[in-house]
Amino acid sequence: MYLYLSNESIMKIVIAIDSFKGCLSSSAIADAAEEGIRNVIPGCEVVKVPIADGGEGTVEALTEATRGSIITIPVHNPLMQPIRASYGITGDSRTAIIEMSAASGLALIPPKAGNIMHTTTYGTGEMIADAIQRGCHNFIIGVGGSATNDAGVGMMQALGFRFTDQSGNEIEKGGKSLSSIQRIDTRNQLPQLQECTFHIATDVTSTFYGPQGAARIFGPQKGGSETQIEELDKGMKHLATLIRQTFGKEIDNLAGAGAGGGMGGGCVGFLQASISPGIDLVMDYLHFSETVKGADLVITGEGKIDRQTLFGKVPVGIAGVAAAQNIPDRYHRASGCRSGTETGRYIRHLPYPSVSCQPGRGHAARLRRPQHQTDNGTNLSNTTYFSQIVKKEAFPEHNVILFCILQHNNY
Repeated sequence: MYLYLSNESIMKIVIAIDSFKGCLSSSAIADAAEEGIRNVIPGCEVVKVPIADGGEGTVEALTEATRGSIITIPVHNPLMQPIRASYGITGDSRTAIIEMSAASGLALIPPKAGNIMHTTTYGTGEMIADAIQRGCHNFIIGVGGSATNDAGVGMMQALGFRFTDQSGNEIEKGGKSLSSIQRIDTRNQLPQLQECTFHIATDVTSTFYGPQGAARIFGPQKGGSETQIEELDKGMKHLATLIRQTFGKEIDNLAGAGAGGGMGGGCVGFLQASISPGIDLVMDYLHFSETVKGADLVITGEGKIDRQTLFGKVPVGIAGVAAAQNIPDRYHRASGCRSGTETGRYIRHLPYPSVSCQPGRGHAARLRRPQHQTDNGTNLSNTTYFSQIVKKEAFPEHNVILFCILQHNNY
């Protein structure tokens, strides 16, 4: 599978490729791509941007991009068992990047029916509290992969909130207690919370409760029975009313409020957070639109391309920024992406120039000068081709998409 492009005047190449889950980080892939590029165009400028969409890899990508640090601390998992979890702090020491799955993730507990009634986001709150103590005042929180449906109540308990029942007693942790909450007491909250801003990264658009709410959409995969899901949904509706009465925030029908088992809506209600697509939030924070200015070529991709790629994933986000700056001109689609495949069908319908690469033989991101003509007879004497980007044996189950945005009129 090959990409043909003119190399006569390419001066700036931007690489922003999402991590390949369980295989390589965003930075490692960019390093491999740079190595291949420099084999062919040694004098070009290569700009590598660690990138993610708010899900797995976001902490690593943003921390590396800003030359920050990874912090590992003791916290509690969704069932309040002690574990260690990590989050990132950016290089300016002002922003914490947190993936709630690190402390409140489904992968942290054994699968068991009914867990969803007892799981809590308390550990995520512990990470936030630790970051505040280290001087962070800005937070980017990815809310994917959670084991919870407590709407962030556990998180807020770790930050000093008290949620009490009709008798004035503090409720037990877990989604089962949402309907019992009668009062939200903020008097003992961490005082620094008032100075903090929170940004929730998610491409989930589910609402807080109802047919498209957190419990009904995600409850079954977290072990919830029909009866439990009904109870959780009622609890979410009750909590939305309390949030409106206490904080003046309407989260009932807010898109994304159901993300992370209601964490999205809880953060909006309790912390005045904003909800944004993860890739948009990450690109804005990294000032990607500035980085890509003047680029002759933008390379992006992710570990697997399917219909989900079209909904808030890295390749489409990156291509959209490039297209907005009129970088795209034309492209050659790699021959390995047949129009009859599912991947091929989605590529053809993307609104931006695209090139797909599948796993194959050869070294990672190797570029070399072709010695023959293309299959359509085009003369390759002044072109370079981008060979397979990953080793087949390393990624046997992945397709890799590269969206290559070109600017040359003579291409």
